Amino acid sequence: MKTADNIRIGIPRDSITESIWQENIEPVQSDISKHNPETTYDVLIIGGGITGITTAMLLQEAGKNCILAEAHTIGYGTTGGTTAHINTFLDIGYDHIEKNFGEEASKTVAMACKEAIELVAGFVTKYKIDCDFAYKKGFLYAETEKEASDLDKLSEASIKAGVPVQPADNIPVPVPFKKAVVFDRQAQIHPLKYIYALALEFTKKGGLILQNTLIQSTEKSSDFHIAKADNTSIKAKKIVYATHIPPGINLLHFRCAPYRSYSLGVRLAGNNYPFDLAYDMKVPYHYFRTHDINGQQYLVIGGEDHKTGHGNPDQAFQSLEEYVHHHYRGASVEFKWSAQYYVPADGLPYIGKLPGFDNDVYVSTGFNGNGITLGSISGKILRDLVLDYINPYADLFSPGRIKPVAGFTDFVKENADVAYRFFADRLSAKDIHSLNEIPLDSGALVEYKNEKLAIYKDATGEIHALNPVCTHAKCIVNWNNSEKSWDCPCHGARYAINGEVLTGPASKGLQKVEIGQGPD
Repeated sequence: MKTADNIRIGIPRDSITESIWQENIEPVQSDISKHNPETTYDVLIIGGGITGITTAMLLQEAGKNCILAEAHTIGYGTTGGTTAHINTFLDIGYDHIEKNFGEEASKTVAMACKEAIELVAGFVTKYKIDCDFAYKKGFLYAETEKEASDLDKLSEASIKAGVPVQPADNIPVPVPFKKAVVFDRQAQIHPLKYIYALALEFTKKGGLILQNTLIQSTEKSSDFHIAKADNTSIKAKKIVYATHIPPGINLLHFRCAPYRSYSLGVRLAGNNYPFDLAYDMKVPYHYFRTHDINGQQYLVIGGEDHKTGHGNPDQAFQSLEEYVHHHYRGASVEFKWSAQYYVPADGLPYIGKLPGFDNDVYVSTGFNGNGITLGSISGKILRDLVLDYINPYADLFSPGRIKPVAGFTDFVKENADVAYRFFADRLSAKDIHSLNEIPLDSGALVEYKNEKLAIYKDATGEIHALNPVCTHAKCIVNWNNSEKSWDCPCHGARYAINGEVLTGPASKGLQKVEIGQGPD
């Protein structure tokens, strides 16, 4: 199994665990010497995942002079940990979209999802991208009467929205079910092969990529923005934040909640790998597909989602493995990893101008578990907004939309939780009198000499101490033992054991703390 103990060298990701996609990928080359800080670019795209690469590519194709800055390496974040389903339906069902936004909105969402698949397929064909793109059927199934009733509502609303759905007599996974439906013309890809190929084409067209360039601040002059990183500065007329959630404190941090989803790459004892995609109706739901990696087929299964910094990642992985072994006797788990996504308060993504900022600052976030689909269509929406074109999806997905009813309950719940964690985590910590109580290769929040510290003890017993206050909104981070990271339970910032930023919205690392390491 690819874990912290036996991880192989490949494309890096924001986790100690290794996803199925990270090996045998030719790295994107970037050379900061090609960047002249005095050049004023048309657009700066911040973030090198599916959203950033797609947006940059479309703008460069349209004749704009673009630069993309990635804090780590291309695909380092969620795109390197997605399971890469591309769907004409979203985690929020069309029945809920219709209820919250109306029938026309449901039709608009359906068109956007269909166009996202066409966009990916078009790039694959145009640039001859070898990324294992394939059309698949998507099976959605119910195991209880309540789930069957919910599935009926979802199916009826999907048809009204213009998404073809048919009853299904069987499903591609060995799970007993009461009712199932099938969506045609879904798709899957190898996500890193796809975005790495797009990144290469972007540079061939004159675009510039700066990797390992964490943008820490931006300021506006009369004619352009100046984005500052440790190693350089960038001037640009417009800025696109393709970073999952924008930095700083703004409205979207109160409308989106960070979640983690868990995935396994499994070798099956027989040859009963599912040919198509499958999803159950649980909350959180399980999702299945198959991918061939270097001639070996793997069942790719995910689920067990929970809020970042809240659940037990070790237990999530264990539960997912138990689920696999229950339905697939003799299965061997070869890969396990998790990835982060953001759940929007009203169920739809936020794509467009960043509220409270200049008109030439754009953002895309709140994709729920549909990152490849919504990240792709985000590229088109953002391109059109930057070019002052009319886009049919821009109004519905606008970050500045006001929906006082849709999502209001979730809005209140998520922000009440943020407030609770801000105060409660300051009042309690594990009172560990001796640092020896922390196991090797593990971490804990401790009270040490009247101070709260984030302590990690490595495999040799060396202590790494950090200030546990998240540099984003001052919440207290929690230890994630599976990923060996410090995760913020408020807005999803994540830090490595040395305090470096793994995942925004934080732009500065946790402060290191020097402590004495005597006999006890």
